[in-house]
Amino acid sequence: MDDGIDASRRRFLELGSVALAAGAISAGAQTQQQVEQGEHSSSSSLPMGQDNSALYHQNPDSVTPPPTDHGNLPAFKYPFTLAHKRVQPGGWTRQVTIADLGIAKEIAGVQMRLIPGGIRELHWHKPSEWSLMLYGNARITCIDPDGKAFVDDVKEGDIWNFPPGYPHSIQGLPPDGCEFLLVFDDGNFDEYETVLLTDWIGHTPPGILAKNFGTSSSPFPPMPPEGRYIFPGTIPGPLQADRKAAEGNLGPSRLPFDFRLLEMPPTKITRGGEVRIIDGNNFRASPQIAAAHVILHPGGLREMHWHPNADEWQYYVKGKGRMTVFAAGARARTMDFEQGDTGYVQQTFPHYIENTGDTDLVFLEMFRSSYYQDVSLSNWLTHLPPQLVIDHLKISQATLDKFPHEERVVMP
Repeated sequence: MDDGIDASRRRFLELGSVALAAGAISAGAQTQQQVEQGEHSSSSSLPMGQDNSALYHQNPDSVTPPPTDHGNLPAFKYPFTLAHKRVQPGGWTRQVTIADLGIAKEIAGVQMRLIPGGIRELHWHKPSEWSLMLYGNARITCIDPDGKAFVDDVKEGDIWNFPPGYPHSIQGLPPDGCEFLLVFDDGNFDEYETVLLTDWIGHTPPGILAKNFGTSSSPFPPMPPEGRYIFPGTIPGPLQADRKAAEGNLGPSRLPFDFRLLEMPPTKITRGGEVRIIDGNNFRASPQIAAAHVILHPGGLREMHWHPNADEWQYYVKGKGRMTVFAAGARARTMDFEQGDTGYVQQTFPHYIENTGDTDLVFLEMFRSSYYQDVSLSNWLTHLPPQLVIDHLKISQATLDKFPHEERVVMP
C-alpha cells in the first residue's frame, strides 16, 4: 500500500465531529479514480468502536476495507502468534490447523524450535511432512521401506519431505539450534497425535519387548506416559560418521529427502521479485506436496491469478503484504499479513498479493498436489480473440496491447 493511501486512512480516522459532518455531505462524491486507486470510502471517517490497538494497526484493510471489498467472505488468515505454544526441555512447538483456520481443509502447519542438541524424537505421521528451515541448522534422519537410511544436515532455506509412515527425527545443531516450519497435507492433522518411539515402547508389555529384541527382560527403562516428544540430547558428532553408522551394510536410501531450495535458480525473475517452484518434477521425495517460494521487492505484486488444481496454504516468512481474495457472487475481502501469519485461498478463487512494506516480502505457497499449477489473468486475456476482450472490458486495442503477453508471476 502506498504512502498516499496510508496518509488518507490516518486523515479519515483523525477527523472530528466537524469534519464528520462535512464528510457526510460529500459521501456520495467519491470519484471512480479513488476507487481504482484503492482509496477507502468516506465511511471510514465514522466513529470507530473499541478495538485491540495492536490488531487495529496490524490489520488496516480489515479496519477500513477498500471499497472494492464486498459481501461475506470467511477470514483467510491466522497468525502463529495466537497458537498455543507447547514448551518442552529441548524446545517448543505450536500449530495452526483447521481448528484454528476453519477454511484450511487440505493443509495444516507447525512451527518448531529446538535448542542445540534438542531432539524432536523418532516418530512418523499419517500425512506427509514438508518443511522449510527458517533459522539455524539441524541434523535430520529417515529410513525408507527398504531399510536404507538417510542422514543429512540442513540449514536456513533448505527444505525436506518425509512421506507418510517414513520414521524420522530432527535435532538442533550448534551454535543456536534451529527453527523450522512443518507443512502437512491434511487440515485435520494434529502434531500432538503422531506416533512416537518412546510412547509406543512405553505402551508395549515388557515381555513382548524382551521377546522382540532377544533379551531376557525388557531392555528399556520406564518411559514417560506420553513419550519424550522434544527433549535435550547429546550434540551430534561429524555428519559422515553418523551416516556411516546409520547406513551399515545396506548403503544410503535411494531418495534424497532434502532439497537446497535457495540454491536453485529462480523459476521466474523480474524487477519485482522472483519465484521458485518445487514439486514432484524437481524434488522426487515430495510427490504429495507442491510449493512456490516467492520474494516480492517493495511495491512488487504477485500477479492476479488462481490455482485450478488445489487449495493454497500460505506462510509469511518476512515482510508485510496484503491479499484480496475474490469468491464470485460479488464477494471479495482484503486482509493484511506479516511475518508468522498463515493464509489460505480456496481452489479456483482468484487473488493477488502485494508488498506493502519497505523491505522484501517473502512467503510460501503450498499445495496438496504432485505438481504446481496456476492461471495468470493477464496471460489469459492476451490469448483470446482481442475483440472478445475489448467487448467485455470496454477497453481499446491499444490498452490491451500493453498487457503482459505471458505469465509474469511477479510484477514490478
